[in-house]
Amino acid sequence: MRITVFRRMMAEEFGEVRAEMMARDHVFSALGGRTADQALDAGLPPKEIWLAVCDAFDVPRERR
Repeated sequence: MRITVFRRMMAEEFGEVRAEMMARDHVFSALGGRTADQALDAGLPPKEIWLAVCDAFDVPRERR
């Protein structure tokens, strides 16, 4: 998964403004206590980050 795809899926699932806020501000324990943006900057795969977001916010399997 590319970062652009990750960003698009976040916006589609949560809305553009909320997705940006979540990526910047929400700390995920599954990402080592990082936000999604910090995890991306650290080089974690976008797919791994997306799945952590989905788990944290109970995104249905068909939209993962």
